[in-house]
Amino acid sequence: EIFQEENYPLEFPYKSKVVLLFQKIEGVEVCLFGMYVQEFGSECAFPNQRRVYLSYLDSVKYFRPEVKAVTGEALRTFVYHEILIGYLEYCKKRGFTSCYIWACPPLKGEDYIIYCHPEIQKTPKSDKLREWYLAMLRKASKENIVVDLTNLYDHFFLTTGECKAKVTAGRLPYFDGDYWPGAAEDLIIQLRQEDGRKLNKKGTIKKTLTKRALKASGQADLSSNASKDLLLMHKLGETISPMKEDFIMVHLQHCCTHCCILMVSGSRWVCNQCKNFQICDRCYETEQKREERERHPFNQREKHVLYPVEITDVPTDTKDRDEILESEFFDTRQAFLSLCQGNHYQYDTLRRAKHSSMMVLYHLHNPTAPAFVTTCNVCHLDIETGQGWRCEVCPDYDVCNSCYYKDGGIDHPHKLTNHPSLAERDAQNKEARQLRVVQLRKMLDLLVHASQCRSAHCQYPNCRKVKGLFRHGIQCKKRASGGCVLCKKMWYLLQLHARACKESECHVPRCRDLKEHLRRLQQQSDSRRRAAVMEMMRQRAAEVAGNSA
Repeated sequence: EIFQEENYPLEFPYKSKVVLLFQKIEGVEVCLFGMYVQEFGSECAFPNQRRVYLSYLDSVKYFRPEVKAVTGEALRTFVYHEILIGYLEYCKKRGFTSCYIWACPPLKGEDYIIYCHPEIQKTPKSDKLREWYLAMLRKASKENIVVDLTNLYDHFFLTTGECKAKVTAGRLPYFDGDYWPGAAEDLIIQLRQEDGRKLNKKGTIKKTLTKRALKASGQADLSSNASKDLLLMHKLGETISPMKEDFIMVHLQHCCTHCCILMVSGSRWVCNQCKNFQICDRCYETEQKREERERHPFNQREKHVLYPVEITDVPTDTKDRDEILESEFFDTRQAFLSLCQGNHYQYDTLRRAKHSSMMVLYHLHNPTAPAFVTTCNVCHLDIETGQGWRCEVCPDYDVCNSCYYKDGGIDHPHKLTNHPSLAERDAQNKEARQLRVVQLRKMLDLLVHASQCRSAHCQYPNCRKVKGLFRHGIQCKKRASGGCVLCKKMWYLLQLHARACKESECHVPRCRDLKEHLRRLQQQSDSRRRAAVMEMMRQRAAEVAGNSA
């Protein structure tokens, strides 16, 4: 709302990607390490264009062998660092300009990606985790992958030296689940409440900042939105400043000293006398139009000559040429964690980690397999793969082999077909994966169509069936929570739709509610994370005050 006049983007599309590391331990593949990243490509608008956000990273302590590398660090650390360095190099080669890392350890008892860690594994403190990341980034700098290291506060909240960039929240990269967007929303609500209180007391709202204060801060725009922006940046800066080292900014390309844009094309103009001075083509043109005394170096009599260095190694687009392995269970960190929690895929012992990893791989390579174990409708025991029968008419009607052959066959009105064996399932998988994606897309299109269709004799295939499901959902007394199979099916489709839906005025039933529910869940998780960080900062400040006293 503050930046609507400046055409601030309505959304920032990104690709969510998970990188997992498996190691064969005693003949079994064990998942040891996972990281979720958000890739905002060249097609994304500013300020997110060509940026990567490392949103979550997690590991379990089963890496073998437990020895130190020649560098003196644990071999486990060396390998994890190499994965991150390799990923940063890959991003740089694809044309990304920067990577953002929020060094925030999980709350006690909370899991980021991998469910249920070993009791012996300690959760690192904030400063230890930050140093772990910085050690990795120092290695990447030596390999010329990382150009420069800074932090969110120093880069966007301060204008030092010859920096001429405007201090505004419109320049801050906006990432899903990051600290500052949530903190900013909280601050905006606080500012509105303060304005409301001032209005109640005096009858008129006092201007948040005077025109003189705005001009002094370098703001040419004197509108109320400009003052809101400035006040927001001031308050946000106060919040972030004490923990600024935790918001790591990694530059993969060179940054313009004047406008702070990361340069990807044209030339960068460098000064051979000043080590860290370089400007983009646009700022060089502006520099040439300036009066002699205002040119680089500012406030010095002798002016330096700038030399062009052509930028040739940054691709025009950030297209990912790797094959996408899609899986709804890995789409988000929460989806993966829910799959593990729902099935008790735990990692607290090596034995359980082996089983959990095997099941995780099974779901990755068998997207058509049910997410949760199938149980027999007669004896209510779990059915092993290939050892059961399914009804082709009734949804979710399965019986095990024992019940099927008991007393001369099961008494069911419809035909039952045998569950496919593992070998048959493997053969069907690649084709099934592609088919499933096509079918799901068709089903979701049908859902949107049926929610808008008013024709009683619609020719659209299965439109009447979906309308029937809508009617059933209104009338059903049992509901999905009570075990109604049709309601469960409908909820699954509605949730899938809500995750992908971008329409603000969508006609699909419960779409708005589900989107709001998903947003609230994410907000709660982010708020807990922010609250824990603030509590940690308070404790740290209290310790410092205690020591100085």
